[in-house]
Amino acid sequence: MKTEHKINNIDIPKEAWEAEKRVRKHVRETPVEYSPCLSQSGDCKAYLKLENLQLSGSFKLRGCMNKLLSLDTKEKEKGVITASTGNHAAAFAYATQKLGLKGTIYLPENASQTKIEALRFYDVDLKFYETDCVKTEGYAREVAEKSNLTYISPYNDIKTVGGQATIGIELEQQIHQTDSVLVPVGGGSLVAGIAGFLKSINKNVDIIGCQPVNSAVMYESVKAGKILDMESLPTISDGSAGGIEKGAITFDICKKFIDDFVLVTEEEIKEAIKLILEKHYLLIEGAAALSVASFIKDKKRYKNKNVVLIISGSKISLEILKEVLC
Repeated sequence: MKTEHKINNIDIPKEAWEAEKRVRKHVRETPVEYSPCLSQSGDCKAYLKLENLQLSGSFKLRGCMNKLLSLDTKEKEKGVITASTGNHAAAFAYATQKLGLKGTIYLPENASQTKIEALRFYDVDLKFYETDCVKTEGYAREVAEKSNLTYISPYNDIKTVGGQATIGIELEQQIHQTDSVLVPVGGGSLVAGIAGFLKSINKNVDIIGCQPVNSAVMYESVKAGKILDMESLPTISDGSAGGIEKGAITFDICKKFIDDFVLVTEEEIKEAIKLILEKHYLLIEGAAALSVASFIKDKKRYKNKNVVLIISGSKISLEILKEVLC
């Protein structure tokens, strides 16, 4: 039976508290920073949840670490596999090295040299397959299955969702009352975890999913009532871009808990990055700026409310930063 926090027999608050016990000594409790400029602009109290200051550079460490720590001894001894070019890869590399596990990351053959070089600082095996991220991920899954190894998904796993939900636990302790939360959305584990936990405490909290116009796959899928296989255009929000696996557990959770979506343009994302750099002296990536851009685009709806903007990560390349600032 579905409740406000249970979807398809997934109890997100239970997963969140179990994750909290597992990961607490391995992850950073990230600060919440009041934003005077955004608060004044929206005639509200706006706060930034700074996951850009998380170890490994993004919220992804929470879910990845929770999944790895939930494995049994034999699974850990065999080693683990993933496929990613972004924040999930960085979190996986950091977590496997810290836990002393053998990790393999599959990357597209055209992955940027900057990202490849950053991963080489860690004790992980890097392997390359094809030039399409979806094909790379599919191949990595096949290798994991044939080798009887555990594949660590960036979003399609309840332990991943539970790890991201620890952000909700922190928010509940850091802010007295939260009326609205704006969350960047890609595969959906971040918003699924936060929404599933917070709505179990306060069903009236407003959850806003934030996506780029150029890659609004979750928005279009929720609108259609099924996961769509659709092309994404290039976006500065590369951390949230791309498709959603068929049967992904995050889809039903997003469909249930996201109250509204806001889609933002590339120019709006760039302006949000510049604003956070200028007013808060923080460097954030394109996906992290989605919540800021979405707030600015629809700020009238937050008048007299306590609003939290999830700043999901920090990894922005020098090339993109130059493009933003020029």
